Amino acid sequence: MKHITIEQAGSAAQSMGTEHFSGGATGAPLHRSDTPHAINVSLVRFERGVQNNWHRHEGGQLLHVVEGEGWVQARSAAPIRLHPGDSVSTAGGEEHWHGATAQSSMAHLAISLGETEWLEPSPPQR
Repeated sequence: MKHITIEQAGSAAQSMGTEHFSGGATGAPLHRSDTPHAINVSLVRFERGVQNNWHRHEGGQLLHVVEGEGWVQARSAAPIRLHPGDSVSTAGGEEHWHGATAQSSMAHLAISLGETEWLEPSPPQR
């Protein structure tokens, strides 16, 4: 067994910026490793109505909602409403976006495999 955590649990939340998010969102890194595979685990909080751009992860992503309500959508599919306790996974290279509803903030654990490629802004949701 090899201990490969680069970021430590309890790292302070940092702004996710507005380049890939429609408004206020923060991310607190919980784990990051580069080898043998790039794995990132973060607690991401979206303010009410905020969502990220379309994007894809080289090896896929698992999201687990811990607070609030949100949306997730894969390209060419209908948006899915998310509630606390819901989990959703995307395949490697699958284009998708996620974020909070207009009425609620949302927080989720995001486990991402490989690099993230950011794309165009996602459509506004209700």
